[in-house]
Amino acid sequence: MSSSADSLGLASASQLARSNPVRFPGESAEYRKARTELLAEEIDLRRRIERVAEMRRALPPGGVVPQDYLFQGIDGPVKFSELFGKHGTLITYNWMFGPKRERPCPMCTSLLSAYDGEMPDILQRVAFAVIATSPIDRMAAFARERGWRHLPLYSSGGNDFNRDYAGEKPDGGDNPAFNVFRRDGETIRHFWAAEMSPGTADPGQDPRGAPDAMPIWNLLDMTPEGRGKDWYPQLQY
Repeated sequence: MSSSADSLGLASASQLARSNPVRFPGESAEYRKARTELLAEEIDLRRRIERVAEMRRALPPGGVVPQDYLFQGIDGPVKFSELFGKHGTLITYNWMFGPKRERPCPMCTSLLSAYDGEMPDILQRVAFAVIATSPIDRMAAFARERGWRHLPLYSSGGNDFNRDYAGEKPDGGDNPAFNVFRRDGETIRHFWAAEMSPGTADPGQDPRGAPDAMPIWNLLDMTPEGRGKDWYPQLQY
């Protein structure tokens, strides 16, 4: 990353970290030295995240979406092309709440609970759809139970969307999946999907994207305990 920063004429992360004037009551010289080294890594990480985002935005055109899938929304049938609304970009999240599940996935639910609060802001920039194979009435009932107010919910029961874009098999379980689509005139193309899977995970870690899409994990990563390996969100406490 340092060579990339040099090519852009940026100050080195170490230089920026050393110029940081922040100090806290009672901290030792040992703490400040270690914190400055960590700050340099954090600056490098920020720059790397931005570089990855630039590479993502520069992807060549993805595949054309094979059909105008028909979903069931709260207010009735909705075609895939209609999910975009006024926007040219659509983010979809496949919620693990298929008809074979008695209750939805707690991890998905924790993630979507965070997104529900952010949704009015998100929808200013892009369209968003939460998709599951359960009937829409069942999805809506759980949303009311959870107190969700803003998530756009759609049932894909009866179409091939989950198979095509979440890797689900008709007789198998449901998978979580992020996908991004782009509309250009009458053509809709797949833009990007989260492709980190158990096969890409490092030893001892859960498979996850980078940056992590779960706000709770990012917050816990700031703590001395970290995210841990023996706790996950639950539907009830």
